[in-house]
Amino acid sequence: MNKKAVLKDVQAEPDSRNLYIDKVGVKDIKYPIIVLDKVNKTQHTTASINMYVDLPHSFKGTHMSRFIEILNEYRGEITVNNFSEILKRMLYRFEATTAHLEVEFPYFIEKMAPVSEAKGLMEYMCKYSGTLGEGNKKDLVLQVIVPVSTLCPCSKEISERGAHNQRGLIKVAFRFKDFVWIEDIITKVEGSASSPVYSLLKRVDEKHLTEQAYDKPMFVEDIVRETALNLMSMSEITWFRIEAENLESIHNHSAYAFLERTL
Repeated sequence: MNKKAVLKDVQAEPDSRNLYIDKVGVKDIKYPIIVLDKVNKTQHTTASINMYVDLPHSFKGTHMSRFIEILNEYRGEITVNNFSEILKRMLYRFEATTAHLEVEFPYFIEKMAPVSEAKGLMEYMCKYSGTLGEGNKKDLVLQVIVPVSTLCPCSKEISERGAHNQRGLIKVAFRFKDFVWIEDIITKVEGSASSPVYSLLKRVDEKHLTEQAYDKPMFVEDIVRETALNLMSMSEITWFRIEAENLESIHNHSAYAFLERTL
């Protein structure tokens, strides 16, 4: 009768260096997830996932395959609503005291051009970051990156003909006490810039947006302040961090501003 070979579990062996590791795990796992969609209820997308746990000083390593096994347990059911459940599962499987889960994904919204009403899909990069520690202390942060258009107030003021404008990126991260739709955040952020960005525009739309931006010139300082005021009007949000970067069209650098507040 054949006996199964007992394979040595090297990761579980003791380690004598007496050094605790804060995070150990796997990065950049491409995996299908489901995101809640305000218009269509749900949206299927592909995420890049990072998973980590802490490692006591007494253990040589952790079992990396368990991270993938946990993902497979929640296949097709990875949403913001069960983030805490997945983190708890990680704590249990690894006998850890802290678990971290980061899920970054493209989110698509159908946007209608302002004049022609031509429809196109606009991509926004989003990221959920969750941590669960001792005493079930939970921290969940949602990040959304919104492309916008800005027009320089200084250029408009000093130029006889026109003003330089450029695309910009507004990165918003926030904590919340009640559920917040990604679409609502994007609307607040786009309203804080000179004009929104679209995936499909006709000539009448280009004329409209060019003139809209000209009538609403903004520095990066204006953008973070306006975005902050718009987010402060949302009672669900308890903390936010705003980064605005203008990808300057006539300078060999980007303009940048940062603002963080606890509400």
